[in-house]
Amino acid sequence: MLGAVVIAVALATVVPLLMPVAPLPGLVPPQELADPDSRFVGIGGLEVHYKMAGEGEPVFLLLHGFAASTFSWREVMGPLGEMGTAIAYDRPGFGLTERPLPGEWSGPSPYSPQAQVGLALGLMDALGVSRAVLVGNSAGGALAVQLALAFPQRVQALVLVSPAIYSRGGLPPFLWPLLSTPQARKLGPLLARSFATSGQRLAELAWHDPGKLTEQIWEGYRKPLRAQNWDRALWEVMRAGPMPPLAQRLGELQVPVLVITGDDDRVVPVEQTARAAREIPGARLVLLPACGHVPQEECPEAFLEALKDFVSSLPGGAG
Repeated sequence: MLGAVVIAVALATVVPLLMPVAPLPGLVPPQELADPDSRFVGIGGLEVHYKMAGEGEPVFLLLHGFAASTFSWREVMGPLGEMGTAIAYDRPGFGLTERPLPGEWSGPSPYSPQAQVGLALGLMDALGVSRAVLVGNSAGGALAVQLALAFPQRVQALVLVSPAIYSRGGLPPFLWPLLSTPQARKLGPLLARSFATSGQRLAELAWHDPGKLTEQIWEGYRKPLRAQNWDRALWEVMRAGPMPPLAQRLGELQVPVLVITGDDDRVVPVEQTARAAREIPGARLVLLPACGHVPQEECPEAFLEALKDFVSSLPGGAG
């Protein structure tokens, strides 16, 4: 029996290292996938992809969720630009932002939650933005809260769209050490590649009416999967771990907060979003009917109406 256990452990240790992981064919540098309105800026050694609309204040900094990109804000960029300045960017590991691999950076991983705050501030500094209204969807909402807690002087207000506050995501903490083993590093990209199929199911889950997902929208979702190293970078995002716990700190927020969700959010339960609104001092909750997890995509008119009403109530806000 002991010999069988030893053999099984040896096989589990050695076999993954011997399995070939062929590179994905047809991948191209992110810049080759850029849209006519795409822009790139170097921040901390990273080429960050962003888009901008409008000018003046207020400035809206748009923070997408897991596996999303600037594409998630396509329906609202123009209208927000008419209210002030709208800036959307791709967080590391997603969209067309550069995807460095281990050994190509020094210090903390650029995919880590801690680095995400620094990158957002770096982008604001690079674009001359002193204060912004942070608009964050899902995991982007958690990032917005993290930034507002750490640097409240840089945040005019928060718009939390189905924020992932109570579910931090990622794997259980006891599994994190395993993600740094040679075996996991070898096979991790294969796990990430499975997202190419599971991602479609997640997108359908995020919409109240998946029938609205046109082929053009699907193509926008799939485009980043043609960028070099998307699979290896996604694995680095998974290895980096979840956001720090934020639920116990919601009472510390000192800026005006609008919380928006669809009434059929099947990704972040509506009850969790309503709870966040109750626990944030003075937060305003808006529930959009017949809408899912990404109201800025599925219900842009109602989303913009709620946001515009909120911003008009801010000191110096848009009328």
